Amino acid sequence: MEALATLIPIVLTTSLAALIVAVGMDADRGDLLYLFRQPVKLAKAVLAVNVIVPIAAVLLVFVFPLTQVARAGILLMAVSPAPPLAPGKELKVGGGKSYSYGLYLALAVLSVIIVPLTVEILSAIYGVAVNLPVALIARNVALSVILPLAVGLIVRRIAPAFAERAAPLVRKISMLLLAIAVIPLVIKAWPGLVALVGDGTILAMALTAAIALAAGHLLGGPELADRAALAMTAATRHPGIAMMIANVNQADKHVVAAVLAVMFVGLIVGAPYQIWIKRRVRAAAPVMAAHG
Repeated sequence: MEALATLIPIVLTTSLAALIVAVGMDADRGDLLYLFRQPVKLAKAVLAVNVIVPIAAVLLVFVFPLTQVARAGILLMAVSPAPPLAPGKELKVGGGKSYSYGLYLALAVLSVIIVPLTVEILSAIYGVAVNLPVALIARNVALSVILPLAVGLIVRRIAPAFAERAAPLVRKISMLLLAIAVIPLVIKAWPGLVALVGDGTILAMALTAAIALAAGHLLGGPELADRAALAMTAATRHPGIAMMIANVNQADKHVVAAVLAVMFVGLIVGAPYQIWIKRRVRAAAPVMAAHG
């Protein structure tokens, strides 16, 4: 059991890093810098992901009679954007590569400033001292985003044909390893997950995800693919950042279960949207091609 406990974090870290390596192998500099060159689109993305979702979370945890653990899980996830799964999910629903990859990098880089600022604001609202140094987030972004992204870009630069063939395979293997690593975490957290059912906790989590989807869809712009990409990004939060904040502040160990619950509920709520948007994107493709 001790060996397994040591191995799981290694597999998680490796699989998440490999997902970003795959992004670098599939993207070029123009894709990754796309939103930095589109300030209006970037501002709308930040509004959807970093403003509307935290505000919705604050309102919902106020309305529903939730436990402290459930409140912490919802709020921590609300302030934790840009998970490594996001670019792949965006592409699956028809998001354009430039917008999807550019959105991921922009939100990851901006999280160095936005996440600590959001945590500071929420700390003031709730009168709770939460420690989150900017340097800690910067280190996380550097090691989990910038470094693996640079590795992928280097591979693409040196061997573009290999990178094009390898990127989908790396992504699939990484997702498989990630699923394998998550299973023990879910088993361990299961009693805590079950304890969260009731008193409106699941409904509050579902409404947070639904508001995130709606915000992203409405602010994604005129292009349906961009709407889909921003909606999935807004609704897909980063459990790693949420757990990091919880650990740094020595939060109740059951908060991990609440964070996982928010993630699973978000995936469930997002599934019908993914099905619907895929159909719309496919239906719109022939029309766009005809006008093109």
